[in-house]
Amino acid sequence: MAHMAQRTDLRTQGRKAYDAAFGARQGRRHPLVATAMVLPLAALLVVAFGGWDAVVTQASSVGVMLGR
Repeated sequence: MAHMAQRTDLRTQGRKAYDAAFGARQGRRHPLVATAMVLPLAALLVVAFGGWDAVVTQASSVGVMLGR
């Protein structure tokens, strides 16, 4: 068990150093910021995988599975 604790400490210590080096913050990000980050990727995926028709079809399928 002591060996595992040492490994966990090293992993945590490495993560803290990475966060400090790249300016990562703890906490939650505002929903509008998260949306602004996701929209370009979402637009790229819509274009790459068949446009709005495919998105609507998939959303409809998920809605049916959820019972709506």
